[in-house]
Amino acid sequence: MKLELLSAAELGRLVNKGEISPTEIVEYFAKRIEERNPSINAFVYTKTEDALHEAKKLEARLAKGEDCGPLAGVPIALKDFLPSKKGWTNSHGGVAALMQEDPEDSVFYDAARRAGAIALGKTNAPAFAFRGTTDNKLYGPTSTPFKPGYNSGGSSGGSASAVADGLIMIGEGSDGGGSIRIPSSWCGCFGYKASVGTIPAVNRPDGWSASHPYCFNGAITRTVEDSAIMLNYMAGYNPRDPHSVPLPRRDFTELMKKPVKNWKIGYTDDFGIFTIDEEVRQIVRKAAMRFKDAGANVEPVKFHFSHSAYEYAELWDRSICFDTATDLELWKRKGFDLIGDYRDQLPEEFIFWNEEIMKFSFLDFRTLNEMRTEILDVQEDIFETYDLILSPVTICPPVKNRTDRNTTGPVELNGVKVEPLIGFCETFFENFTGNPAASIPAGLTKEGLPVGMQIIGRKFRDEDVFAAAYTFEQLAPWSYDIPYNRM
Repeated sequence: MKLELLSAAELGRLVNKGEISPTEIVEYFAKRIEERNPSINAFVYTKTEDALHEAKKLEARLAKGEDCGPLAGVPIALKDFLPSKKGWTNSHGGVAALMQEDPEDSVFYDAARRAGAIALGKTNAPAFAFRGTTDNKLYGPTSTPFKPGYNSGGSSGGSASAVADGLIMIGEGSDGGGSIRIPSSWCGCFGYKASVGTIPAVNRPDGWSASHPYCFNGAITRTVEDSAIMLNYMAGYNPRDPHSVPLPRRDFTELMKKPVKNWKIGYTDDFGIFTIDEEVRQIVRKAAMRFKDAGANVEPVKFHFSHSAYEYAELWDRSICFDTATDLELWKRKGFDLIGDYRDQLPEEFIFWNEEIMKFSFLDFRTLNEMRTEILDVQEDIFETYDLILSPVTICPPVKNRTDRNTTGPVELNGVKVEPLIGFCETFFENFTGNPAASIPAGLTKEGLPVGMQIIGRKFRDEDVFAAAYTFEQLAPWSYDIPYNRM
């Protein structure tokens, strides 16, 4: 049996029926990682012995007839960025000087463990997750399995690449500007970012950090159902998170099945400000129109922004550095000067924007918040009429990996200047507003590179995004030639 062709839910059902053991699963996927990871560089390290230990414990529970969860024995991976499994290590995205032991579990890992999943290792990410590609000075670039040598997208690129190549079933993602959706698009996966306040995040010592823009923990999967299961376990209220909202308990595996008939869906190629590759435009536009087959009304919508895509991308560059520049300064006051002593471990773009934000006045911060407010208002104007917004995830297909361990997005497209860190992505608006959003496979380019379609929902209407994604999955299943079918 080719286990990599199953969904996580399907594999979990086999384990719970006793048709396959967690130990067999760990051994199967550990071998697969060993054989295939060198070509894509998705994993930065594996912990097979730890996984086998967890598998044995799970088997003992199964033997007692315990309910081990819908993802019992399912192999997962954690992102090598922030702490995600107590006792393991993280490098903050390939920064050797920041290598440290994880003091705690992430929300993702805690949820996956309670659902029965087993972690096999950690996956690659860029330094500080500060870009929409995956590459760093320590581990180098990660490729999409659809075409090794072309980037996986970022910042959760290692997780998306591993899921796409069937090395695991579910990968951990974090999303501060599209870091779940971008690599899901470039690796042909399903990636979901929840509404702000849906998945709790307890940040200390600053409980209000990771909110400008909003940063999220989440899952990258091959199917909508697998993602719905993860959200069932991740969602919840925690009063220690100032953004957490006490929403009613919801079963997204059931809510995803509701029909979208008569829904009003707005479609945009470019939000009125992005330049876009013509092939990407045509693929996503064709995919968006498929919702008409489910009885939905799909119409083009116009956005009226007063700034350019480049200016909004630089807004993100500055905003995301509020917390990183603070950390850098506090570390420096304690005698650890990351930029001064370890500059060669960091991308120059990261250094530039953190030094820029340190020059800001309080009035500069007000200007940034006014731009963020405009994004919210313009988008809410659309949601007064429409249930969902559809768009491309990125303006271009995956880019070639560079040899200097500093791969970025394009600096120009169609003769238009593009901001290369996040400006090639139509995702980061939802991190400023907090709306739920997903990336779903829309098709392949003529070169065989994946293209993703973004589904954006009203705030706290996560079930609407799941319903649309599940509907599309039924209308246009990922029937194209996924990489591991060619092997």
